[in-house]
Amino acid sequence: MHRNFPVTDSADDRNVDKNRGEKTFESMKWSINEIQSLLDKPFNDLIFEAQQMHRQYHDANVVQLSTLISVKTGGCPEDCGYCPQAARYHTGVENQTMLSVESVVNAAAAAKSQGATRFCMGAAWRGPKQSDIEKIAEMISAVKALEMETCATLGMLKPGQAKQLGEAGLDYYNHNLDTSPDFYEEIISTRNYQDRLRTLQDVRDAGINVCCGGIVGMGETREVRAGLIAQLANLNPYPESVPINNLVQVEGTPLYGTAKLDPLEFVRTIAAARISMPKAMIRLSAGRREMSEEVQALCFLAGANSIFYGDKLLTTGNPEVRQDQALLDKLGMQSQ
Repeated sequence: MHRNFPVTDSADDRNVDKNRGEKTFESMKWSINEIQSLLDKPFNDLIFEAQQMHRQYHDANVVQLSTLISVKTGGCPEDCGYCPQAARYHTGVENQTMLSVESVVNAAAAAKSQGATRFCMGAAWRGPKQSDIEKIAEMISAVKALEMETCATLGMLKPGQAKQLGEAGLDYYNHNLDTSPDFYEEIISTRNYQDRLRTLQDVRDAGINVCCGGIVGMGETREVRAGLIAQLANLNPYPESVPINNLVQVEGTPLYGTAKLDPLEFVRTIAAARISMPKAMIRLSAGRREMSEEVQALCFLAGANSIFYGDKLLTTGNPEVRQDQALLDKLGMQSQ
């Protein structure tokens, strides 16, 4: 059953022109129907509304560059249907032990030299052990010393672990909801939705910014996509960072062979996220290598203002750095 979570709204979040017929509430929540109504709008109207909202809170011609590295790869016990790092699937991903702090710092320094301002560290496991947290905390402190934003995605956290990460200087913790509550059991059975929400609350309680989004193109309906966006928008408060992933199909995973999502439907999803979470960084994440330059440009127009930058995302491919630089130049956009 879908559950809405209260939203914390400031006056600035809700000062939308009533004459445009947009959301003008002070404390109401976004319902699935309301998000679906956005997704159902004529494409031009939806993009126009999203671009107007985007310009209220962000520079429309600036994109943040983030780099993601896998600090521990493969062997995960979970059964996420999209993930090539699950131990139970035969995807050709080799298990690798945790990288050294020196290796991570070198990767972060290289990313910074290429223009990235945010460095994300991911590990494939259900959740970290205490000894893992101590090693990750060293990495976080070392990357912070390079004057970069830090983000980690480490699975479910135990009590007290988020606080340790925060004390090490972690700026963002990523823990995606993946999809709507109603579709969730179609994708994963080894952890439930409440497990994810509990970790997000631990992160909030530790004073760390939340990075939380989902994946589309997993065979879901538009209503399911509306349910995901509504769930994110109704978190209290909504995430500061919202990665929207387009499924990268990897042979050997259960979702391999799923019908691909229409690119314009992906753009619609970006627009709905921007309208319902106006201050968030909306991040184009996995699946961008399969997108044309034109689709990526539409995503920026719809309100996306961050990309993962670098030739690899954990274990899947990403556009080459020079391609991204060339695209931003074509669009007259700046990076930060």
